[in-house]
Amino acid sequence: MGQQRRKYTDDYKTAAVERLYEPGATQGIVAKELGITGTQLKTWRLEIEAFGSVEAKRRQQADAAELVRLRKDNKRLAEEVEILHKASAFFATRAVKPSLSGHCFAMPCRAMDEQACFHHCP
Repeated sequence: MGQQRRKYTDDYKTAAVERLYEPGATQGIVAKELGITGTQLKTWRLEIEAFGSVEAKRRQQADAAELVRLRKDNKRLAEEVEILHKASAFFATRAVKPSLSGHCFAMPCRAMDEQACFHHCP
């Protein structure tokens, strides 16, 4: 079965890359001393040079992930607003409108034996 991936701390990566800047140190020598591949050490060095530190890279990745999440939430909320606008328009067309006789939605009033208007029409 394959080997498990080893996890290295940010401090370890930073210390390993700092060793590259010691006099006489080469990527191959430092990698061999640490028991890692030269490619891995080079990757760590490039990350630190590009982002300033491993922590800065992690922060940038976290910010990018949060931006993706916020854009997804924003899209969902925009869709909800659109649905509510459509529902509002739909129900507005079905709202009770005054009849031509001047009365609103009238219901028979059994106690008075008359038509009772909900909106106090004359």
